[in-house]
Amino acid sequence: MNFNKSIWFISAACAALIAQSCNYAKSNQQVVVSSDCGMTWKKIEAGDAVPKAGLNMCYMKVVIPNFPMQGEARFISNLKDKVRANIHIDYDYSITDALSFIKQAKFLGKANVDADNEDALGKSFEMAENMVIDKRIKDVAKRIFVNEDIVELDQSDIENHLLEESNRELEKLGVKLNFITLAFDLDEQTRQAIDVSTAMKIYESKGLQDVGKAVMIERAGATKISVKNQLPTLQSGE
Repeated sequence: MNFNKSIWFISAACAALIAQSCNYAKSNQQVVVSSDCGMTWKKIEAGDAVPKAGLNMCYMKVVIPNFPMQGEARFISNLKDKVRANIHIDYDYSITDALSFIKQAKFLGKANVDADNEDALGKSFEMAENMVIDKRIKDVAKRIFVNEDIVELDQSDIENHLLEESNRELEKLGVKLNFITLAFDLDEQTRQAIDVSTAMKIYESKGLQDVGKAVMIERAGATKISVKNQLPTLQSGE
C-alpha cells in the first residue's frame, strides 16, 4: 500500500509540474512550433497549450504577433530621366499567415521565449522586416519609380500603386501591408527644376509663355551678392 501511495504521489507531482509549466497561445499571438529543426511547422491555435521542447534538441518555437505593426524603408532610387531621390516609406503591416511567414524568417525560432512571457512579442521582428518585407517593397518601388516623372507624378496614385504591387509580392509570404506613406527627398537642383516647370505651366495656362521664359532667364542669370560691412583701415598718422 505504501508503494502504491508513493507511485500515486510521484505521478500527481509530475502532473502538477507539467500543468504548471504549460503555457498557452494568446489571441494576439500566432504560435508555430517545429520538432525537426524547422523542416516542418505546426500552428498552435489560440487557447491551446504550447508543447515543450523536452529532450528534443531540434525543437523550435516562434511567437508571431497577431496585430498590426509598423515598419519603415529608406533607400535611393532612380525616377524617369535618371532623376535620383532618397525614398522614405513608412508602412503598417500584418502577418496574415504565420506558416508562410516563418519559412522566410526561420531565424526567429531561436530568439523567441515562452508564449506566456511578456517579451514574447518583443523587437525580434525588426530583422524580419528588413529581410522579408523591406526587400520586397524596395524591389517593387524601384521597378515602379523608374517610369515616374517627378514633376507629373500624383502622390496618392503612386502610393496606391506601390501598395497594390507590394501586397501582390508579399501575399505569398504571409504578409499584408495595410497602408503606406511615401516621401521623396530631392536635391536642391531638382527641387528648383520642379519649381521652374510648375511656374511655366502657370504662365502657359494664362497665355504668358514669353513672359514666363523671360522671368526664368532672368532668375537663372541672377547672382547672389554678399555685402559685408567693414570698417575702413586707418592709415598711419591719421
